[in-house]
Amino acid sequence: MRLKLLPALLLLAAAPFAGHCEDLMDAYRQAVANDPVLATADAQRLLVAEGVPVARAALLPQLSAGLQMDQIHGGGSQTTSSNGNIVETGGSGHTRDRDLTGNLSQSIIDLSAIANLRAASAASDSQEQTYQAALQNLYVRVATAYFNVLQAQDMLDIDRAYEDGYKTEFEQTSARFKSGLSMEADVNQSKSYYLYIKGMRISAEDNLKDARRALEQITGKPTGELKKLRDDMPMQAPQPNNEQTWVDAAMKTNPTVLAARYAVTSDERKVSAARAGHLPTLTAGVGYNKFGQWSNAMPGTSAYGPATTTVGLTLNIPLFSGGLVHAQVKQALYQRDADLGTLESQRRQAARDVANYFNLVNDGIDQVGSARDAVDAAQKSLTSMRAGYSIGTQTLTSVVFAIQNLAETQSQYAAAKYQFVLDKLLLKQAAGTIDVHDMEAVNGLLQ
Repeated sequence: MRLKLLPALLLLAAAPFAGHCEDLMDAYRQAVANDPVLATADAQRLLVAEGVPVARAALLPQLSAGLQMDQIHGGGSQTTSSNGNIVETGGSGHTRDRDLTGNLSQSIIDLSAIANLRAASAASDSQEQTYQAALQNLYVRVATAYFNVLQAQDMLDIDRAYEDGYKTEFEQTSARFKSGLSMEADVNQSKSYYLYIKGMRISAEDNLKDARRALEQITGKPTGELKKLRDDMPMQAPQPNNEQTWVDAAMKTNPTVLAARYAVTSDERKVSAARAGHLPTLTAGVGYNKFGQWSNAMPGTSAYGPATTTVGLTLNIPLFSGGLVHAQVKQALYQRDADLGTLESQRRQAARDVANYFNLVNDGIDQVGSARDAVDAAQKSLTSMRAGYSIGTQTLTSVVFAIQNLAETQSQYAAAKYQFVLDKLLLKQAAGTIDVHDMEAVNGLLQ
């Protein structure tokens, strides 16, 4: 009887693929190299980091050189007579002037520039933590997409087993009806079950294709056969098994919280920079100038004049700028207050996430155990139903329902296992302690 093959099909749904399979670390390495979200975060990190040398440049020596050349055409030239009068002489020549200059300046006191440099440094630290948050999020995104493929494959295998079972019922009911041993209503009912599960199987195939595309979206590579999560994985509680300890850790190491904290620090430096707009600045400078003139109308007069060097200090005292500085200070204060609100929101969100995933991991141990027991009970029920059907005490419909119950409990068991592993990663992400070693640990659970 074809029905006897169904338990074997259900076991095959949980069996590993034959041959070489990709594992989680393969997917992670591809994601690091190809994920556009991480690449964007990295580029943004480098962009903001360049703000530090930009701000530092205002405090470093400034050196410039210039050369100005002018040529004057036409008109007469002026000479001085023996009696001291200016005499216009005819001519149609030209005169050329050259002015060579050089300037070196060094800021001595500029509190605004110093505060801006500190603000840029804090902003760079904030963006670095934002990048770390993106990197930690990549661990979870890869693992989630990977397990979504496995779960979609499980559902497809289960639906195929469903379809086979309902098809068997439909064929046997049809044969009984032709022999006069079954009613037409039974045939129609078994046909409706079969067509319904066939539609579910097609939907499951589409879901698997989409899950594979979701993983490809992160890795940038086609998804091959994946290693599956083994059944005997350890079910361990979080270490340390104390919720408040995890919450306290999140306040210190969660990169999103740290990024918001550095952003507030940067804002405070910008407030200081804006207020320094009222303060004087002192700059030291050295200037060099050499001027020369040539005229073809008066030969012999061409020459460079003596070079001059100027050394001095420039004190600039801002008096009034139309309210600009006052408005800039208010802007900086409002931005700081806004980022303080963001910081508090991030702290509360991190505390909530840590507490939630801590409880989910602990509760997941019982959920996985209960789901495993449910599978055992469903398998025993199916065995009893099949034995009853063979001696005529159970109907084929009862056997198919038992198969359906087994398939559903197996699906719930697989989903509980995947979610348990993901919740452990999410707990560490919320605490800000997840790293590549956690991915390697999960990869060790695959076969």
